Amino acid sequence: MTAIIHSEKFLILDYGSQYTQIIARRVRESGSYCEIHPWSMEDAAIRAFAPMGIILSGGHRSVYDAGAPDLNPVILSLGVPVLGICYGMHLLARSNGGQVQPSSKREYGGSAVRPAVGDARFSAFLTDWLASGRQVWMSHGDHVSAIPEGFAVSAVSEGGLVAAMESLSRPVFGVQFHPEVDHTERGAELVDRFVRGVCGASGLWTSTGFIDYEIAAIRAKVGNDHVVLGLSGGVDSAVTAALAHRALGEQLTCVFVDNGLLRLHEGDQVMATLARHMGVKVIAVQAQERFLGRLAGVTDPEQKRRVIGHMFIEVFEEEAKRIPGVRWLAQGTIYPDVIESAGGKTGVATNIKSHHNVGGLPERMGLKLLEPLRELFKDEVRRVGLELGLPREMVFRHPFPGPGLGVRILGEVKKEFADVLRQADHIYIEELHQSGHYDKIAQAFAVFLPVKSVGVMGDGRTYEYVVALRAVATRDYMTADWYPMPFDLLKKISNRIINEVAGINRVTYDITSKPPGTIEWE
Repeated sequence: MTAIIHSEKFLILDYGSQYTQIIARRVRESGSYCEIHPWSMEDAAIRAFAPMGIILSGGHRSVYDAGAPDLNPVILSLGVPVLGICYGMHLLARSNGGQVQPSSKREYGGSAVRPAVGDARFSAFLTDWLASGRQVWMSHGDHVSAIPEGFAVSAVSEGGLVAAMESLSRPVFGVQFHPEVDHTERGAELVDRFVRGVCGASGLWTSTGFIDYEIAAIRAKVGNDHVVLGLSGGVDSAVTAALAHRALGEQLTCVFVDNGLLRLHEGDQVMATLARHMGVKVIAVQAQERFLGRLAGVTDPEQKRRVIGHMFIEVFEEEAKRIPGVRWLAQGTIYPDVIESAGGKTGVATNIKSHHNVGGLPERMGLKLLEPLRELFKDEVRRVGLELGLPREMVFRHPFPGPGLGVRILGEVKKEFADVLRQADHIYIEELHQSGHYDKIAQAFAVFLPVKSVGVMGDGRTYEYVVALRAVATRDYMTADWYPMPFDLLKKISNRIINEVAGINRVTYDITSKPPGTIEWE
């Protein structure tokens, strides 16, 4: 099985685009395994990877800038199909003798492209997809002013610039637009045409194949050793627990730490699902006072994350030492964690905030790391979770940050704030479920603002706290739009929170998209 699911591999070289992860998701959606690596990947590593095809991402630089990322000649020497996107197309043009120049008019956002004059030698990859024209997403200030010898223009933009080109003798293609993003009409289809049509992949990357492969891999790595896993209540750690339990049975012990920053009834739900329903061995640790005590006076978001992370390790380490024969630590690290965190694989993207589950383990524990999901994106994790028998409501629960409510309480974290926020958030999510909007939203949650506002309740004046509601629509979490919540639903949620949660007299709705904001407030 190892050979089967990894036999169709695609290499994505990252030149700094904000959309690189989305390219990888589109390749995975086509049923093929892929990895993102930095553009500076060494020759030997590229050859050893043995890709079926290579995709060059976009980037924020200009190819003619001093010190700008360049195209490694080994890429074209392999003879495998290559697709260059935006900056990637500029690299292909320049490295083959073409020219790239600044555009007098930049193209950002939606644009129309149309097929250029046909050539009998054109492949069907671009020409069939283009048909009479497509709406695409542009994001560039440069353009290919002269295509290389042996290439032909296959599409032009509204402004008459080169929108796509291809080699007439090799399977090498360049597109100026971004087919990976949702804004490009049938863009995912174009990526699929490259993966399956041009490269000949047959779609072997499936949940069933992954589960079989990982179970065998876990057993081979662990042998007769014991594994400990820290449950957070989120889908990633739950799926990791279910997968490791299927592979190891009684050799796995999970530790669930209640840090006082969980959602309402979350501990009971985790224990009911994993321990009582699936038979996973789970130790529950009540550590609310320890966490909240350590957070007293801490207001900086990153410092809060560090305090919570260090405290979790401290409590977790104490429990792990009580378990005989433990040699491994299992973690729910997934592929975006690996890419985005400092020291991740690509080393290109800017680190926006620290992640809680990449590394994070003191070497003094002396445990080896087991990360069976580190190759998967979130949607793939969910499919695996369903196949492993986890309930849908757990698998499709909206994402919850590692530090929990600690980063949804702005400023200092206090028990009274956490209790208020828990109740408000529960009402919000309950109403989203009952109204049928929960599954239409990628992520929804309440945020506690440590400021008081004047209000009136009954005949009296109030001076109480504010809660903000957040809901976003997104597929990839790299960009997100605020969700257009119906006014009558917002009114109902607001009324319930103010009437049922003591200490809140004002509710607001966040209509900030990402960018410029992030999804979480801290």
